[in-house]
Amino acid sequence: MIEQGRKMLEMSQQVLEKVSFDPRLFRKELVKAAKWVGQRDQLLLKAWCLATFGHMYKDVILEVFQRSMRA
Repeated sequence: MIEQGRKMLEMSQQVLEKVSFDPRLFRKELVKAAKWVGQRDQLLLKAWCLATFGHMYKDVILEVFQRSMRA
């Protein structure tokens, strides 16, 4: 189970890197990724997103994870 979660996390990171040029696509894929990864990996994904894309999409990242972590 943990291994599957790691694969989803890695796949999500790859997708986000590929769509990071477009703010709308980035938001869309981040919302999907936040749902796909388990709650345990959401914090890892959030930290990675902020470290990697925080200079561009900090507000988007914080908003998406604030919503997804409530659900």
